[in-house]
Amino acid sequence: MQEKTLVKRSVDTLVYLYDFHTKLYPNVIEGISDKDAQNRINTKANHVAWLAGSLVQQRYEMANALGIDLKPSSYELFKNNKGIQDGIQYPSLAELKKNWEAVSDVSRNELAGLTAKDLKRPDPFGMPGQDLTLFDVLAFIIDRESYCIGQIGLYRRLMGYDAVKYPD
Repeated sequence: MQEKTLVKRSVDTLVYLYDFHTKLYPNVIEGISDKDAQNRINTKANHVAWLAGSLVQQRYEMANALGIDLKPSSYELFKNNKGIQDGIQYPSLAELKKNWEAVSDVSRNELAGLTAKDLKRPDPFGMPGQDLTLFDVLAFIIDRESYCIGQIGLYRRLMGYDAVKYPD
């Protein structure tokens, strides 16, 4: 298979999943109260507000890796892959949704325009102990979006909300 075709398929796959998550994120947080979003359900698990904020932070990190210099309003809570903190009031889901929407369109355009040379660039985050490319990092971030969205979907059901509605 020619490299050009393989690159196009790789980028198209990333964009497809990116677009799906872009539409799914607002649906998965839809209707969850801010009080419930902060509820860890008597566990040490990450709550919905942290998961939703972590997803936003990751989208902004992706944007930065693509050359877009932006930060979400919740940057300080999530920078450097900071885990959940006890006793912290995380941003509202409405604020997080606004941040998600603000970065998603601009990042998509950059993602869709990636070339073979771009995909082979070194890992922009310099993850230790690994020899990753930009493609590897983007694939990881988009895969992690699925994981976090799934966790929020589970929380929805555990807290008595309707199941997430999948986008058309």
